[in-house]
Amino acid sequence: MSGRTLPPSAYEPRPGEEYVPLTAGESLTEFTIKAVFTGIVLGMVFGAANTYLGLKAGLTISTSIPVAVLTVVAFRLMNAFGLRHSILETNMSQTVGSASSSVASGVLFTIPALFMWGVNPAWLQLTLLAMSGGLIGVLAMVPLRRYLIRGEHGNLPYPEGMACAEVLVAAEEGGEQASGVFWGIGVGMFFKLITDGFKLVPGKFAIDLPLRAGLSASVSPPLIGVGYILGIRIATVMVAGGALSALVIIPAIYLWGSGLSEPLFPETEKLIRDMSSAELWNRYVRYIGAGAVATGGIITLIKSIPTMIESFKLGLSQISRRGEEAPATERTDRDLSFKLVLMFVGAVLLVLTLVPGILGELDSIPVRAMASLCIAIFAFFFVTVSSRIVGLVGVTSNPTSGMTIATLLGTSLIFLMLGWTDTAGKATALMVGTVVCIAASIAGDTSQDLKTGFILGATPWKQQVGELIGVVTSAGVVVLVVMLLHSTVPGGLGGAELPAPQSVLMKLVIDGVLDQNLPWMLILIGIGIGLVASLFKIPVLAFAVGVYLPLYTMAAVFLGGLLRWALTRKVPADTAERRRERGVLFGSGLVGGGGLTGVLLALAVALGGGKPIPGLGVELSHLVDEALALLTILAILGVMTWFIRRGEGDSRA
Repeated sequence: MSGRTLPPSAYEPRPGEEYVPLTAGESLTEFTIKAVFTGIVLGMVFGAANTYLGLKAGLTISTSIPVAVLTVVAFRLMNAFGLRHSILETNMSQTVGSASSSVASGVLFTIPALFMWGVNPAWLQLTLLAMSGGLIGVLAMVPLRRYLIRGEHGNLPYPEGMACAEVLVAAEEGGEQASGVFWGIGVGMFFKLITDGFKLVPGKFAIDLPLRAGLSASVSPPLIGVGYILGIRIATVMVAGGALSALVIIPAIYLWGSGLSEPLFPETEKLIRDMSSAELWNRYVRYIGAGAVATGGIITLIKSIPTMIESFKLGLSQISRRGEEAPATERTDRDLSFKLVLMFVGAVLLVLTLVPGILGELDSIPVRAMASLCIAIFAFFFVTVSSRIVGLVGVTSNPTSGMTIATLLGTSLIFLMLGWTDTAGKATALMVGTVVCIAASIAGDTSQDLKTGFILGATPWKQQVGELIGVVTSAGVVVLVVMLLHSTVPGGLGGAELPAPQSVLMKLVIDGVLDQNLPWMLILIGIGIGLVASLFKIPVLAFAVGVYLPLYTMAAVFLGGLLRWALTRKVPADTAERRRERGVLFGSGLVGGGGLTGVLLALAVALGGGKPIPGLGVELSHLVDEALALLTILAILGVMTWFIRRGEGDSRA
């Protein structure tokens, strides 16, 4: 393995040249118990952390790279006991482990809306629902693998898949990169404990301004880590949206509504002049933000339509030619049997149709059959689309929310025509969206993982089985975390602590179609904001999420992006790249450590009978509290800076 690197043909083969996988001709272990088990454990950990982050900030991060790095560390520890490993085992572990982030994304976009409607679904029901979406997504992508991954090599870059391949090759040479993830996990856990656990430091820094305006920033290691991962451009766009809400929209509503003598819909009891900034956000701004987010998702979807149509046509032609192709003889080109894929997808849809309860309370076979038909149509289309789009723009730019909105609009219109408009009908429509959302999300992740495997020389069918294992083992954990946080965090899902913005949006879409009773003026304002942002070439979805979420959330993301900008500007290119890589791994650790600690604190509350954890802090003046919060934010940034830059002076000496 010494000195091994990816050849130039891994990125762009010459005309007529066929890429030869890195381990071609070698006989290496791949699908082993330790690889699968390590992937399952790491998938559960990062799945739980991503769930917390998604409910808090409305976004998740790709876990392929941190899972891959931590797998290398775990395997190196096993080496001390004589348990050797290969790079293909490491890849298998990250394949299994990374599935959890896609399952988490799909669940977070939809499931919390059920709790906001007052529906209390059982853990088993939601777990089976999440598994169904994940299984359909992985299986439906199988017949596309040979065309998209092998046939389009050099044309579809699959950025996360290539990055993960580079990390695995580098990590095999030396595990130094892993220290960033471990440092980040430790720092994230420590600061999360002193804020939300022991309550020694306030959770946010805030300054009140006139007209209910305010400046604030969350003392949140995960959000700062996310900001570093995203970079200054997207972080600035997001904080600009938050600033628009906190410094313009809320003061404008307060100033305009202070003279009103009656509550303004959708508020029915309190006058605007008596409302706090948090109440103004909850009753008015979130509808404006939801309109903007919906517009962003739909605009992204519309822009992707040409690619979607092309991808769908190519996918159909690839599937139709499948039966004409001779069976692959090379290990690196063997997929799961197409007949087996069809049988399993059919079995999943049959279970959803015949087993009562999984798709909600409208328990009749015609209702479930219609819901399953919607799932089959929308999932087949969007899995095909998602698998190709992520090859062009990556997982983070995949318009999954737009695909989910389209699914919910179509399903809700069908349900409206059939008269299924009560809460049970809404829940079933949402569950259709859940399955499709998870299927599209996991298809994108599977594509990236198969690209990594193609570059390294993995066996496709073994990776596909690994993805299925990752889905099955992480679905229950993700659902459990959602239910746990809803029952233990003040305000529950949709509250100030866990706003769950994407899920609130999906709820509004279904309510809008089936109830026709929404504050449309506020939503139209949000739509206008989204259209103006699009007109000025601003990334609409990122800006809209900023409008929807409180400023303190976006400010923490911005500080992370600002730190990355400060550390990578005006330095040599190799130094900037090294700092970027170190910071991304450290930031991933912050997300993992902070998110995992948040889940553990919620578990402690649940085990304690719902009683809040007693804090160790003492009552201090408001000024001292704000000073402590600011100093803690600076401390997080300082530790991150120290780690990213450490050793540079020695290397220059």
